[in-house]
Amino acid sequence: MTAEVSQQQRSDARDNRARILAVARAAFAAEGLEVPIREIARRAQVGAATVYRHFPTKEALLGEVLAEPMALCSAVVEQGLAEADPWRGFCLVIEKLMEAHALDRGLSSAFTSRLPYFKADRDRTIQLLLHLIRRAKEAGSLRADFVLEDFIMAMMANEGIRAESPEQRAAASRRFAALMTQSFHAAPAPAPLPPAVRLLPTLQ
Repeated sequence: MTAEVSQQQRSDARDNRARILAVARAAFAAEGLEVPIREIARRAQVGAATVYRHFPTKEALLGEVLAEPMALCSAVVEQGLAEADPWRGFCLVIEKLMEAHALDRGLSSAFTSRLPYFKADRDRTIQLLLHLIRRAKEAGSLRADFVLEDFIMAMMANEGIRAESPEQRAAASRRFAALMTQSFHAAPAPAPLPPAVRLLPTLQ
């Protein structure tokens, strides 16, 4: 085998890997993590064996794909903790993560996944979020009976939003986040909500 042929094969392998990752990211973001490997291979225009050469298991592929959403989760929680007002920081985390999740269905899976590939990052992010929750409670802003599972349930409910376009999903998510943060407040008071988004077809 000549050096030129070997270099071309390595280049083809890199291109295949990049295409598989791009297709998997798009599929998992739009449709969730249930998309099978064979469908990822079909969309990437490679054989399933090629996918498995680069990623021996679906979990290995998920670990690589979800690393970016996990980094986003961490960055948002850190931004919330940096706020001087813990309630403002808590609301920022809810709003930003829900809006991002409306556009990427893999995001909540990154946050709740038990995959080992980014366990340290996930555990650190959860500890930071728990710290923010404690601060908001101590400030008297967050209801005392709020628990981490309430945040997870809100993210799961947010996943159910269906709309005709990504922009509408993001807008509906912002309204839902506002409803959730009001319900989480220790002394909820009515406040203006973001505009409603039409999610049902117009009735004739």
